[in-house]
Amino acid sequence: MPLALDSVVSWSDAVSAWLLTHGIRIVVILVVATIVRYVLRRSVRRLVRRSVDSQLGDRLGENRATRVLVSATGATHERRRQRTETLGSVLGSLITAVVYGIAVLMVLGEFNVNLAPLLASAGVAGVALGFGAQSLVKDFLSGIFMLLEDQYGVGDIVDTGDAVGTVEEVTLRITKLRDPSGVAWYVRNGEIVRIANKSQGWSTAVVDLPVSYAEDIERVIAIITTVVAEVYADPQWHDRMIEAPTGAGVEQITGTTVTIRVFAKTVTDQQWGVQREIRERAKVAFDAAGVRAPVVFPPTAAGGTIAGTV
Repeated sequence: MPLALDSVVSWSDAVSAWLLTHGIRIVVILVVATIVRYVLRRSVRRLVRRSVDSQLGDRLGENRATRVLVSATGATHERRRQRTETLGSVLGSLITAVVYGIAVLMVLGEFNVNLAPLLASAGVAGVALGFGAQSLVKDFLSGIFMLLEDQYGVGDIVDTGDAVGTVEEVTLRITKLRDPSGVAWYVRNGEIVRIANKSQGWSTAVVDLPVSYAEDIERVIAIITTVVAEVYADPQWHDRMIEAPTGAGVEQITGTTVTIRVFAKTVTDQQWGVQREIRERAKVAFDAAGVRAPVVFPPTAAGGTIAGTV
């Protein structure tokens, strides 16, 4: 009986000694890990909030000349908010995994667990998992770099090679596109080898205006110059163009047709409307000034055309 009592006392002393040494160390490790995680995640949240609340995009967009820079650099508020919050979430999860992972290893060390076989097994499992899920890892890494580099965002028109459309959703794994036919495309980020963003920076409207070969080209160019100046001065179209349209002159002479080309640098995705407006006003101006259209001769029985003069 005294031996049993001595055993209990010895075991109690051993437990007390272990708690006063290893137990306190484990508590300290967990407390320090929690504090470090809280501080780091709080720093990330403050950085994200400061970036989101920044007025850089608003200041850059105050005048038309710098809106292109805003679009090209992704400085608009909503787009910057989405990208920053996504990266902040990923960074927060990474901080949690790293801090608690180190804490668990340190706690196991306090229990005198041999970490070498455990780390070796984890390494083998990690390699096997890496081979099995390499496409998934590739997608996530590509998504992270895509967000960091701001290659594209929601609302951009992009060409991924396999699909062309408007970006509707961007995640770390996939990008959802909507093509002009209304079909939704889900493209894995790791499968995108190259990306053409048609919504960053600026666009160019190219307008070809054909007239009769017999027309006075200088007079026609003067009419076109007046037309594009009126379009640029129109408040409805002025903010859609970065600078005044310019005439490149005679682009091509084919048969009875002389083609005069006009260039207009526009805000992204606005080139189509500018092209239509210039064509419509040029048609009205040509009719008012009596500018003749090219003559198209009817085909002959032999398959050729009837020659003639304009």
